Amino acid sequence: MIARQYCSFRLNRLLFGIDVQLVQEVLMDFEVTRVPLASAIVRGLINLRGQIITAIDLRVCMGISADDSRRPVSMIVRTGEGMMSFQVDSMEDVVEVDAERFEELPGTAKGVGTELIEGVYKMEGQLLHVLDCDRVLEVILSRSVENVRHGAN
Repeated sequence: MIARQYCSFRLNRLLFGIDVQLVQEVLMDFEVTRVPLASAIVRGLINLRGQIITAIDLRVCMGISADDSRRPVSMIVRTGEGMMSFQVDSMEDVVEVDAERFEELPGTAKGVGTELIEGVYKMEGQLLHVLDCDRVLEVILSRSVENVRHGAN
């Protein structure tokens, strides 16, 4: 059995996971500086010990309604483009799953966030949606370019 480990988190009631090797740290108390005219996906910037990191609101990115009564948690993730902060509703545990139980999303799965999910693991009473971090960045960049184009017209 080949096991995979994911740092799990929640967006609304849905359970998501990111490969544990990509997660550098989790911040519970942090300050976000807003960026004027930025896309709604970009919450702002975080100063992490002198390094400026873009904070991405995964709820907006995934098209999931937000629970604004709760302060988001910041998950610092290493990507091909450098460090990013993914803002999530709450952190869960590190989950270990059998790699053989991974299932790709069916072609009929449609929705705003489905393009960002690599696949799922069936867990007891729920699904663990595996997030593709590099794809999240591609979508953010493409939506930012679209916003600039539409703003220029």
